[in-house]
Amino acid sequence: MRNPLSKTIVNIEPSGIRKFFDIVTEMDDAISLGVGEPDFDTPWRIRDEAIYSLEKGRTFYTSNAGLKELKEEISAYLHRKYDLSYDPAGEIFVTVGGSEAIDVALRAMLDPGDEVLIPQPSYVSYEPCTILANGTPVIIDLKEENEFRLTARELEEAITDRTKILVLPFPNNPTGAIMERQDLEAIAEVIIKHDIFVLTDEIYSELSYKNEHVSIASLPGLKERTIYINGFSKAFAMTGWRLGYACGPKEIIAQMLKIHQFAIMCAPTTSQYAAVEALRSCDAEVAEMKEEYNGRRRYLVKRFADMGVKCFEPFGAFYIFPSIRQFGLTSDEFATQLLHRKKVAVVPGTAFGKSGEGFIRISYAYSLEQLKLALDRIEEFVTELKAEKGF
Repeated sequence: MRNPLSKTIVNIEPSGIRKFFDIVTEMDDAISLGVGEPDFDTPWRIRDEAIYSLEKGRTFYTSNAGLKELKEEISAYLHRKYDLSYDPAGEIFVTVGGSEAIDVALRAMLDPGDEVLIPQPSYVSYEPCTILANGTPVIIDLKEENEFRLTARELEEAITDRTKILVLPFPNNPTGAIMERQDLEAIAEVIIKHDIFVLTDEIYSELSYKNEHVSIASLPGLKERTIYINGFSKAFAMTGWRLGYACGPKEIIAQMLKIHQFAIMCAPTTSQYAAVEALRSCDAEVAEMKEEYNGRRRYLVKRFADMGVKCFEPFGAFYIFPSIRQFGLTSDEFATQLLHRKKVAVVPGTAFGKSGEGFIRISYAYSLEQLKLALDRIEEFVTELKAEKGF
C-alpha cells in the first residue's frame, strides 16, 4: 500500500503544550499551570443569552460571514475600544476561534515561496499554519533584554524580497510582552517602506496591564495592509464556545471567507448570539477578570524575585516567562523534573520556538490559592536545585 500521509503534515511537530498537560491529568495531586484557559466561568448573562437562543429554536446556519447583528457589534466594539473602523458588510467575518482566522488568512494570502516573518517565542500555530499554506516561515528571535518586544531593527534585518507578511503576536503568548504605541510606530515605518502586510493577533488585547492596548491597525497607513484577528476566548472566558473574528480589506476578507465557506460553513450559531450579548453588556465582567489577573501577575513577579529566579515583568495576557538558565538545565529538563519531583506542570519555553530555550511558561489563569500552592512547590524545587548545583 502506498503511504497515505502527506509529507508536509508528518514533518510538522505536534504542539509542545499538550505533552505535559496530558501527563498531569493522570498524576494524583498534580497541579497544572500549563494551559492558557481562563478559570472563570463565562459571565452569566452570556450563558443566559445562549440558553434563550436555544429556547427560541435558533439552531440554524447563519450566513457564512456570521450574524449581521454580531458583525455590527464587533464593529462598534472595535471603534469604542481601539479606534478601529471596519464595515460590517465586507470587512468583518466571524470564525471558529481566532485560530481559524489565522489559518484562513495565511491560506488566502500566500503563494509558494512567500515568506512570513514570525517573531518567537510566540503562539504555536503561526509556523505550522504558514507551512500548510505553502509559505516559508522566517523566525525573528525576540530578546529578553528588549522585554521580548519586536524592534524596527530586527524587523528590517529579517525582510527579503520574498517577505509578504509579518505576524504581530502582541500581547504575547507565552512571554506576556506588549507593544506600546512608540514600538508600533517604529515598525510601522518599516512595514510601509517594504510594502508588506501584517497579521495582527490581538486575542489578549483586553488583558494589557500597563497602558491601554493600541492596535497597529489604528496607525496611519496600516489599516489597508493589516488583517486584524481577535476573539472571545480570553477576555470573555469563552474558550469552549469557539468564536473569533477577522477584519481587514474587503478584497482579502472575501478570499478568506471563500475558504471558510468550503471548509467550515459558519461559526456556531448559539455562540454567535451569546457573543452579541458579550460585546454589548459585559465590560464590567471583563474589567473584574482583568483586575484579578493583574493581582495574580503581581504575586508571581514577586514570588520569582524572592526565589532569585530572573523574570522580566510581563504586562499583557496571563503568562509569565521566567528564566531557568542559571540551573544548567534545558527548558524540557526543568519542566520534566519539576513535574515528576514536585507534581507541578509548566510548559518548556521551546514549545514556542527555539528562542524559548532557557525559559518556562507559567499561566496565571488559575486561582490565587492554586498558584500559591504551586509556587510553594516550585520554590522547594528551586531550593533543592541550588543545593545540588552548589550555589
